[in-house]
Order: sequence, then C-alpha cells, then structure tokens
Amino acid sequence: MPAAIVFPDAAELVATYLREALAAAGFPVRVGTRVPNPRPAEFVRLKRVGGAQLDVVTDRPRLDVHCWGADDERAHDLMQITRALLLAFPGWRGAAAYDVNEVGGPNELPDPETSSPRFAFAVEVSLRGKPLTAP
Repeated sequence: MPAAIVFPDAAELVATYLREALAAAGFPVRVGTRVPNPRPAEFVRLKRVGGAQLDVVTDRPRLDVHCWGADDERAHDLMQITRALLLAFPGWRGAAAYDVNEVGGPNELPDPETSSPRFAFAVEVSLRGKPLTAP
C-alpha cells in the first residue's frame, strides 16, 4: 500500500513567508487568511480557491491574494511588492514550495462592502508533501 501523503496549509505557509518578507521590505502589514476585525487600513488576505493534487507528492493550490491600502496608490504598491515577493517564494527556509506561477494578473478590485482601495492577483504554488507519520 502506498504511503499516505499530507500537504502543508498553502495559505498559512505563504502568509508566514509574506509577513516576514513584507516587514523586511518596509511594509509591516497584517497578512492572514481572513479579513481582520477590526479592519486596519492596510492588510493582505490569502485564500485558497482551488487547485489540485498533481501527483503522489505534489499539490498545486490556487491562491487569491487581496491587498488593501489606505489609498489607491498604497494598495497598488502593496500589491506590487507582495506579488514580487510571492514570485520569489520558492526556496524560503526550506519550505515545501518549489514553484509559483501567476494565473491571474493584477486587477483593481475595490472592496464591495467599504469601497476601500484593493488590488488582487492569483497564483498557483507547487507544494511537496510528506509521508504521514503516526503520532
């Protein structure tokens, strides 16, 4: 019987990376998988919106990345730096990610509830799984 393979939580893995990378790049914003409450003026939200397991050890989740800013310029700048950092993600601290491809380019997408400036893009991240080990 083949080994059971488990994959990391793609959104959490990428959020952890982006928190550190954005802070180092001068954008110390909240990064997570939910809209914070209370909502800060600037933050990044990641959400897995699909993707599929490609083979026994490779998962290819699709992530939507939404970047809110205090104004249009700041939201755009946050999106651009987040995009650049995310495309440089493979190899970060030995993470399971080994490939990132953009599948939806940047677009302006004002928040429907607040009209806050927001930009979004989408990526697919190739993740290597690990054999499930008994606890």
